[in-house]
Amino acid sequence: MTDQLTEFDATAAGTGANATKMFQVKTREATTVDHARVAAVAGDAFAALHKVIHQHRVTYAEYDALKSWLIRVGEDGEWPLFLDVFVEHVVEEVVNADRAGSKGSIEGPFYIPGAPSEVGSTTLPMRDDEPGTPLLFQGQVRGVDGAPLPGATVELWHADANGFYSRFAPGLPEWNLRGVVLADPEGRFAFRTVKPAPYQIPHDGATGQLIEAAGWHAWRPAHLHLKVFASGHHSVTTQLYFDGGDYNDSDIASAVKPDLIIAPTPRADGASEEVTYDFVLDRF
Repeated sequence: MTDQLTEFDATAAGTGANATKMFQVKTREATTVDHARVAAVAGDAFAALHKVIHQHRVTYAEYDALKSWLIRVGEDGEWPLFLDVFVEHVVEEVVNADRAGSKGSIEGPFYIPGAPSEVGSTTLPMRDDEPGTPLLFQGQVRGVDGAPLPGATVELWHADANGFYSRFAPGLPEWNLRGVVLADPEGRFAFRTVKPAPYQIPHDGATGQLIEAAGWHAWRPAHLHLKVFASGHHSVTTQLYFDGGDYNDSDIASAVKPDLIIAPTPRADGASEEVTYDFVLDRF
């Protein structure tokens, strides 16, 4: 009889396969980019790569190692992971550079649409013995003019206290620590959850091979993922990090910003914590 897998049996290959599958679903209806735009972006990207090859006098052995590694990234299904870790933070920075309101951050490869939803407040789905410090995360969604945005959608997902995400590690319930709240008439929302832990990105595959070869670490600081939507307003995708948390200053994904640091405080019961964080959305 085969032992049942747990979250600690998660592998880069399994995580990569799930991330690739979800990304392919997400992009089925992607719009076509015009030829001139492709030529401009791809041309500049290749020119930059050519400059690096000249600057570092890349050898054929190194070139062949690169080809072998690129093939492995695809075989491991790690393109979403690799790009979200090393590239997405720059795309996010460019896209949101001129937008007023709350700061954004990367989405990362672990978002799953369709999580259970409630109005006003909810307790995220979790196991009866879910490890971690209980956390009340609450706030208000407003427009840049200060007016509350009733009915705004707030999605929250995060790793568990062992650093694993549901749907990407075996043994976890389908929607564990994933949920959606529709803000009340005053734009307020609340989630009852647990504090996540820092974690290493999947590193037994191609992405980890690069990290090890470069002498980097694979850690991400503990964080909450959020998406906030309201009619007539730009949505915000972001991550919130914990004050004093490990790896805030050396996040492998380069996604931490000072405005995204939160500092939960103890609640009256002495066993849980709470934090209030408001979102401000810019109009179209």
